[in-house]
Amino acid sequence: MRVLITGAKGQVGSALCRLAIEYPFEIVGLDSAELNITNPEAITRLFDEHKPDFLVNAAAYTAVDQAESEPDKAALVNAAAAGYLAETAARRKIPLLHISTDYVFDGAKPAPYVETDCVKPLGVYGHTKLQGEQLVQKNTDKYIILRTSWVFGLEGRNFPKTMLKLALEKKPQIGVVADQTGCPTFADDIARAILEVVSLYRRTGSLPWGIYHYAGQNACNWYDLAAFLFECAEQKGVINNKPVLKPLKTSEYPTAAVRPANSVLNCQKFTTAFPAIALSNWRAGINALVGSTRAA
Repeated sequence: MRVLITGAKGQVGSALCRLAIEYPFEIVGLDSAELNITNPEAITRLFDEHKPDFLVNAAAYTAVDQAESEPDKAALVNAAAAGYLAETAARRKIPLLHISTDYVFDGAKPAPYVETDCVKPLGVYGHTKLQGEQLVQKNTDKYIILRTSWVFGLEGRNFPKTMLKLALEKKPQIGVVADQTGCPTFADDIARAILEVVSLYRRTGSLPWGIYHYAGQNACNWYDLAAFLFECAEQKGVINNKPVLKPLKTSEYPTAAVRPANSVLNCQKFTTAFPAIALSNWRAGINALVGSTRAA
């Protein structure tokens, strides 16, 4: 069985390619330099060449703030390209697992979001990711859309790595937003969940198609995440003295794109459909990330 992965150098794509060695199928990981997913003809050529049995779309335009000034570019990658991939997969009669985001919601709900909740993205990134979901559903019947949130991995840029960098630079005080709540999700956990889903398809030839939420347990805010990160880093000797954390309101840290105040995802549907696949333990993920970091 051959699995084609787009976005192979992103946080989740890198983890997929690194961990796939543990699984009994071949991985073909392609980044944007090897496959232009915004070009339908290029997609067709690569499918003809590699003849995959399963497609995982881990490619995305993820620069949330920059998307506000580059809406066309974000739409091309997050929406149009997802539609092209779904259409090509449908013609080949192979499944597509497409990664999406908590940003399809506006964050106004006081409880965790379930898959059937009304979608109402606040910015360009969320809008384009929602359009991508819709095009996937329009163009193929054999799809899993996996919404995740606050992704951080060993590779790539992310919030915990930025915080560690500031701590290693011996910043005495760091302000962190404390009124946005979400579910940090370790990229390795997402990758393992995807590989297990692919393994299930390999064994059974089918999957419970649809939209699912997969995110870290339990919810926290950015301030709490940074505090846990620095505790781990100090205990492991990566930093000598923790920076003082200052809780900020979102209004005190303005950004080009508006973030949802509540990004917590209810993952019960996923655990019911895939009971053998563990949800993400973000604290263990933070420990792994800190453990991979050189001491100051």
